[in-house]
Amino acid sequence: MGKLIYTGIASLDGYVADRNGDFGWSMPDEEVHSFVNDVEREAGTYLLGRRMYQVMSVWETLGTADAPDYIQDYARIWQGADKVVYSSSLATVETARTRIERTFDADAVRQLKDSTEADLGVGGSTLAAAALRAGLVDECRLFVNPVAVGGGLRFLPDGLNLKFELLDERRFGNGVVYLSYRVLA
Repeated sequence: MGKLIYTGIASLDGYVADRNGDFGWSMPDEEVHSFVNDVEREAGTYLLGRRMYQVMSVWETLGTADAPDYIQDYARIWQGADKVVYSSSLATVETARTRIERTFDADAVRQLKDSTEADLGVGGSTLAAAALRAGLVDECRLFVNPVAVGGGLRFLPDGLNLKFELLDERRFGNGVVYLSYRVLA
């Protein structure tokens, strides 16, 4: 059975994007990006909200031979995974190995987890909030950036009442801290 893993990059005050939707402060340097590649390498499928899909779909054409090795590596990881985009408004997808689901169906995600040995990643805090509330997320991986943005879109939704167990941690040279937590029942 695959694990459903929610990975995100957040500000120290817990936001993945500021009040204006900007997340430029979260761009990883080579050291962090290479580590992200390693933790994402095992994902066989990504579950994505529409906005996250639109941000991430650039990886379909990034990673050309003139790009740094760590960028090429992540492009291969992205292109090699299946993608499920949850959107009621997106008409078509422009990336390979991608399908659209109009609504989030927790039972269908449970069946997907049960039918695979590979891990699944959930991307986008709105979709992740639905998966967390449905009890589907097995692990949260958070890259905390040394910046406060004062408001915006939160990594974890308000009103969530869960306990976590620390699995791993790492500090990077640029001040980013990686934290991995198992979601406890």
